[in-house]
Amino acid sequence: MGHHQPPPPRPPHTPPRGARPYPDPSQRQTEPVRRRPGGFYDDQPPGSGEYEHYDTGGYAGEPREVPEPAQEHPTTAVPPRAGSLPKMPKKITVTRVAAMRSRQLTGQAVGAFQRATKADGADKSGLTSLTYAVMLNYASDAAMAIALANTLFFAATSGESKGKVALYLLITIAPFALVAPVIGPALDKIQRGRRLAMCVSSAGQALMAVVMALHFDDWLLYPAALGMMVLSKSFTVLKSAVTPRVLPPEITLSKTNARLTVFGLVAAGAFGALASGFNALWGSQGALWFTVLICVAAAVQSMRIPSWVEVTEGEVPASLSAHPERRVKKQRQPMGRHIVVSLWGNGSVRVLTGFLMMFSAFAVKAQTEGSGQSPFNQLLLLGVIGAAAGAGGFLGNALGSRLHFGKPDQVILACVGACLGMSIIATVAAGLATAAIVALVGATASALAKISLDAVIQEDLPEESRASAFGRSETVLQMAWCFGGAVGLLLPPTYWIGFLVLSILLAVGFTQTFMVRRGTSLVPGLGGDRPLRPEPTSESPIPSEAGDSRWRPGS
Repeated sequence: MGHHQPPPPRPPHTPPRGARPYPDPSQRQTEPVRRRPGGFYDDQPPGSGEYEHYDTGGYAGEPREVPEPAQEHPTTAVPPRAGSLPKMPKKITVTRVAAMRSRQLTGQAVGAFQRATKADGADKSGLTSLTYAVMLNYASDAAMAIALANTLFFAATSGESKGKVALYLLITIAPFALVAPVIGPALDKIQRGRRLAMCVSSAGQALMAVVMALHFDDWLLYPAALGMMVLSKSFTVLKSAVTPRVLPPEITLSKTNARLTVFGLVAAGAFGALASGFNALWGSQGALWFTVLICVAAAVQSMRIPSWVEVTEGEVPASLSAHPERRVKKQRQPMGRHIVVSLWGNGSVRVLTGFLMMFSAFAVKAQTEGSGQSPFNQLLLLGVIGAAAGAGGFLGNALGSRLHFGKPDQVILACVGACLGMSIIATVAAGLATAAIVALVGATASALAKISLDAVIQEDLPEESRASAFGRSETVLQMAWCFGGAVGLLLPPTYWIGFLVLSILLAVGFTQTFMVRRGTSLVPGLGGDRPLRPEPTSESPIPSEAGDSRWRPGS
């Protein structure tokens, strides 16, 4: 029999497949289990049972899965967390990265805009809804101006364009002449339906824009433009009457109006740029159809204003006269001397802004027409003055919303004096550069003076008369703007002549403002022969800020 060879001995401590070898005994760890003298163990730790446990390093159980080291540049996409960057595409290209970054920046901008419109409790009081409606109204005015600018001004020679702009100025002034005697008293009688009135105003603007788009080359263009301007100014007056009803308790009326103006200017710039694109692609009619869409959106947004703005019981209309007529059935609240001073000062500054609007356009056109420059170059030069005015408006509203003016009368006098001084400088050193500086100072002064006027109305008048006072003051300021525009249109397009006449007008306005502040006047009946702050004429108590029915969160 042959000898059977035994198998080779198995090495001791051979681990099974997939397991690691036993660790060295010195490295083994046990749980702290103590034995008592009787041979029993102390209470075991949870889950330990009756045995002592050793860390076998994965030998006796399932194979330990060792995680792979993290890669420095992973190839698989990680699910994004909430608020993190958007998901990266599988294939990264420059175009996709740019598109992703653009979406991210757009989302951040929209979020910042929404937070700004809802700040200080504006979303609860209803101010946010009014802000959107006001922005759309500014946008429709800007879009219509872009649509009609080429037809009325830049496409014609100086003589032709002056006649067309005279017609356009008539279209602009007529609304104020109608708004003053009609809309103001109508607001005093309207106790309900102001939201509906704003909606109808915007819907009417949309209808007028449709008529202008369909009859752009015939005589119906100008009556439709007139109707649209009337409705737009009516919306502005209605807005002034609604604003006190959606005032959050955290901010004042002056800051609220400054905020509305800033948002309106931003909307006018953005939608004006879009309207310019439509005008370049499809002509003026394309810009008008774009205006129709804006007006429809404004009509819808007007009805989203909270219903508590309709609660106007106990309102007392305000009167510019120091002694309202006794034969009027409804009692009226006279305005005090502080308010009249503010109106004269603001009106003087508005004369300057209206003058620059018309005069600078023809001065630039006359200056560049002889040199053979294109209408586009004329528009660029005019844009220098427009940009200065826009910057001044933003600056004035930003300063006014952050600063507290203890004496609004002095602020308004300083604004009129600054405008007068710059106008005199522009008369001596005439030119486009000085005209731009006048526009910057004038727009800043206009914003600061308007904020001061709002503060005076809020302080001097009782709650039940503020809405009417805001509507009437807005009408007065718009009429002053149109007067300045008419003066700028009628004067020859020579810088020093125009600013000389403007300096004279501002000097008269400054003198009248100063005299009214001292208790006298150049104009009988509209001067300072009245108390600084008249007593409220209503017999009902003034509602408190906390208990006013105009502001109902959650209703």
